[in-house]
Amino acid sequence: MTRELAARPVAGLPQLTAGDDLVGLLLAAPLRLADGDVLAVSSKAVAKVEGRVVAAPRAAVIESETDRLVARHGALRIVRTRRGEVLAAAGVDESNTTPGTVVPLPVDPDGSARRIRTALADRTGRNVAVIVTDTAGRAWRMGQTDLAVGCAGLDPVHDLAGTLDAGGRALAVTAPAVADALAGAAALVLAKAAGTPAAVLSGRGDLVLPACEDGPGAAALVRPEAEDLFGLGSRDAVAAATRRSERDLRGFPTPVDELPTRLAKLVELAGHGYPAVEPGVEHSVVVVRPAGDRTATDRDVALAAGAVAERLAALGWADRLDVDATSTPPGAVLALTITSRT
Repeated sequence: MTRELAARPVAGLPQLTAGDDLVGLLLAAPLRLADGDVLAVSSKAVAKVEGRVVAAPRAAVIESETDRLVARHGALRIVRTRRGEVLAAAGVDESNTTPGTVVPLPVDPDGSARRIRTALADRTGRNVAVIVTDTAGRAWRMGQTDLAVGCAGLDPVHDLAGTLDAGGRALAVTAPAVADALAGAAALVLAKAAGTPAAVLSGRGDLVLPACEDGPGAAALVRPEAEDLFGLGSRDAVAAATRRSERDLRGFPTPVDELPTRLAKLVELAGHGYPAVEPGVEHSVVVVRPAGDRTATDRDVALAAGAVAERLAALGWADRLDVDATSTPPGAVLALTITSRT
């Protein structure tokens, strides 16, 4: 079936502030809607009217929005947010906002999309879907595009598993992320700095759900951590390796299951980015085996400790730290010296 998709910007909106009637402003733009259209609205516009503008250091806001650090490179942080998305800087933006302020993503983008959809239905009588978009990079790809962080009125993933391709072969894993695809199409006509934070997409009414159904939201696009083959960044993976336990099986096995407990100082060091390591100052860490601990042989503990030391050395390199094993004093499991290269 041949389909055509049209994207039309909604221009002329004023600077948005907390408490503004976003739907009213869009309708006054004017917003021309037909049944089956999809309205894409930038997450920043939604966050602003919902009072999410924060006068605080960006780093502090990123930390408050972060569930877990995935990877970092210099000042760049790739994190898993408290909602589960993996984004640079947790989606916290400092562009197109008052100097000294930053704008995190809406608290509940799916809820925001549902409220906008309901308001549009009440005021226009039209059945449209709504996507809340945000600009993000993609793994293994240069540049950025928009994706859906919230949606209502459509299934964000069109699962084609079990259907047949043109050659009659059954598809197994084909599942287009239609919400992201529509968000990317809308991004081509959005101009947020010029008061154009929304766009109307026409031509895919087949994707829009009945008025009584909102669908699962963009939360359905978030891959569960247990299924994420790349859920740990290189630094995070090394830290996880030192913390492996029966409750958290990420990381590498060691000859001693309880090794993370015995190497508690190293675990804390790895998990918190080597605290208090000052440039040019050499720090020593000595880990002592608890008295009376005979759950493993000395050889097993020594081998496991050496393996952890190698992982910590790799982790230190990512943090511009030299981590070197030194001669182990009597009664100790491992001794390290840590020196900052900055």
